[in-house]
Amino acid sequence: MARSAARASAKRNERAVVGPDAIGGSMRARVGDEIVVRGTTAGVVARDGEIVGLRRPDGSPPYDVRWLDNGRVTLYFPGSDAFIRHLVTGDDDVTAR
Repeated sequence: MARSAARASAKRNERAVVGPDAIGGSMRARVGDEIVVRGTTAGVVARDGEIVGLRRPDGSPPYDVRWLDNGRVTLYFPGSDAFIRHLVTGDDDVTAR
């Protein structure tokens, strides 16, 4: 739980930005960004996670995501129901895993 408390504290000092590179086929992420998945049909569970690893140097999918609901890290291929919430920290580099 100390990790989630530290993450919440860090979030207060960052701005969340959702832009054109955060959705759809042009999705790009950085380690530390959040991925938000919202179902498009009834009964689909919404999930939020932290991107903890990139597989491609340009930040395109797939991503290693630590899901906030259970702490598990999985390889995730985002669909049309997902978007990236960039946390702006002043560092524009996208680093591959």
